[in-house]
Amino acid sequence: MTLPAVALRRLGPDDAALYRDIRLEGLIDSPDAFASTIDDERDQPLDRVAARLAENYVLGAFAGDTLVAVAGFYVQPKPKHRHKGMLWGMYVRPQARGAGVGRQLVAAILDHARPKVELIQLFVVSDNLPARRLYESFGFVAYGTEHHATKYRGQYHDDVMMALPLVVESGAAAPREKASA
Repeated sequence: MTLPAVALRRLGPDDAALYRDIRLEGLIDSPDAFASTIDDERDQPLDRVAARLAENYVLGAFAGDTLVAVAGFYVQPKPKHRHKGMLWGMYVRPQARGAGVGRQLVAAILDHARPKVELIQLFVVSDNLPARRLYESFGFVAYGTEHHATKYRGQYHDDVMMALPLVVESGAAAPREKASA
C-alpha cells in the first residue's frame, strides 16, 4: 500500500483516544511483542492514557489524519542510570509496514534522545526479525538475551536486549545511521 506523506509529532493528552486505539490494536495484533496485555489496558480510563502521554515522550506517525505508528522514549529515572534512555512501545499498523514509517520513527526518537542520553536501549522479542533488522540498521547491537522474558497464554518468549551508544568514548557524537546496503 502506498501511504500519503507521513508526518511525525509528539502525542499529547488530547491524543489519548487515538493512542489508546493504536495501542490496543498493537496488543491484539502483536500480543507477544509487548510486556502489557490487552486485558491490562482494555479498560484503562482515558484520563489515565492522557496522563501517560503527558508524562512520556511518545511520537506518532500520521498518514493524513490517520495515526499509523507510535514509539516512545524515556530517560532512565535512577540517578546512576540517567545517562541511558529506552525506546519502547513501538508499533506500526500493518497497512503502514514496509513503507519506511518505522525507520522514520526510530530516526526521530534517536534525534530526540541524542542531547539527553549517552546510550539508548530497547528490548525486542527474539523472533521479531523485521524489527531486529531495523534496529541493527541504525547500529543497535544485541548485548544479551533474556530467556523466558515474558509468558503469555502459557507460552514463553525471549527478549533480545539491544543498545546503541549515542556518544563515542571521546565524548563526540556517534554516527547517525549506517548506510543502507
